[in-house]
Amino acid sequence: MSVFKRFIGYCAVAACTFSVVAAEVTDVSHAVSRSQYIAPFAAAGVEVDGNSHDVAWKEAEWRAINYRWLGPDYAESDFSGRFKVVWTEERIYLLVEIVDDILFDSHRDPLTQYWDDDCLEVFIDEDYSGGDHQFNHNAFAYHFSLDNQAIDIGTDQKARNYSHHVESAWRQHNDIISWEVGISLYDDTYVDDSIENTPVALLAGKIIGLMVAYCDNDGSELRENFIGSESVPSGPKDRGWIDAGLFGEVVLDE
Repeated sequence: MSVFKRFIGYCAVAACTFSVVAAEVTDVSHAVSRSQYIAPFAAAGVEVDGNSHDVAWKEAEWRAINYRWLGPDYAESDFSGRFKVVWTEERIYLLVEIVDDILFDSHRDPLTQYWDDDCLEVFIDEDYSGGDHQFNHNAFAYHFSLDNQAIDIGTDQKARNYSHHVESAWRQHNDIISWEVGISLYDDTYVDDSIENTPVALLAGKIIGLMVAYCDNDGSELRENFIGSESVPSGPKDRGWIDAGLFGEVVLDE
């Protein structure tokens, strides 16, 4: 075989190998080490009132909110958090327990710097597809304010109120905030301001993307800490509002 033919053969093999590797990289839609949560079915439903008395919560496991994405170290008395997930055919439900020594909300306009007030943030990817969702509805990043409104960015790149997607209520029990939310899931065909949007019906076996976080501010102009339920192995740690590939996996169990 001539040197030229051997060279051509080598290039063909190398090109083939490169194409396989490139395909493998392209197919990766989620960061490494994503968590998995098995969410039980809430046969008796959930009353979203912040009391956490529903029997469904007894079947669900706690998951910690313990990854510091932004801000300095903090004491457990300043913040600690955990959550549970259950579901019905209409919605997923979260029970979140937060310890926050100072509750702070300085922006009365819910669309202004909502991330710099104390708020619960729930990231939802209806089909666990990962990918970009910054200015589209491949996923949602609901910021639940202390007055129970849910804010995210729309396709017009402006903050919008999506409170009609959710139920939210919280109560203080001694030093613990018990926060319950119910969320209807929408797929990536969602169109802002349309009356044609229909929530996705949920079934056992469905897998969704989920990440839970808390913005903590004890009285500053900007939030002081941002703590979440998933690790961020590389890059900016606060990019969950852009990258659904950081979300964990939730399996809807029977």
